[in-house]
Amino acid sequence: MSDAANSGRGPLVKVCGLTRSQDVDLCLSLGVDLLGFIFHHKSQRFVPPIFPGTVRSGPARKVGVFVGEDVETVLDFMSEGGCHLAQLHGGQDEAFCREVGPERVIKVLWPERYSWVAALERDIERFAPVCAYFLFDSGSSGGGHGKALDLSFLNHLRMPRPWILAGGLGPDTLPEALTSCLPDGVDLNSGVESAPGEKDAGKLRKAMEIIRK
Repeated sequence: MSDAANSGRGPLVKVCGLTRSQDVDLCLSLGVDLLGFIFHHKSQRFVPPIFPGTVRSGPARKVGVFVGEDVETVLDFMSEGGCHLAQLHGGQDEAFCREVGPERVIKVLWPERYSWVAALERDIERFAPVCAYFLFDSGSSGGGHGKALDLSFLNHLRMPRPWILAGGLGPDTLPEALTSCLPDGVDLNSGVESAPGEKDAGKLRKAMEIIRK
């Protein structure tokens, strides 16, 4: 189980795609656990590492989100941004994760890529020794697209690491997600926005109320 779950506060909460200081401040005031900053230049929510580098995160941990960058870039951006964790999208292998540091890796997998649960479980077992968390997203690549994940997939998996659920989560979809598959954490992004990279205070507060219940 996650640190947050062990503390009795419910699942770990990550808010991703942060681009504005006021949204970071709101997350901190609401007790968000993980602050996500996207370092992928093609994303609508891209920020340079200097932005999270100026953020005082208190007890929250900063997460750098990477898509296709080499390990040197990942390590440089994490250092400049003061990031505690690296969320790795794409084809990074076990050696890549070890270079970043297994205790610092959130490894992203897309269950809908797999025809069989056993194939997904093989990749889970493969990456478990080199990551701290798994993140399961909807679709077959990318993130922040607002699509919900087929939750029936997740109840049959053996989870050797805490895992975070992503994919279109917001006030309308969280109740079913939390009761259907009991994730260790949830990742909020497009489902709590008014526009890409702009968090909606009302949606985020409502989402946090639902999660903390």
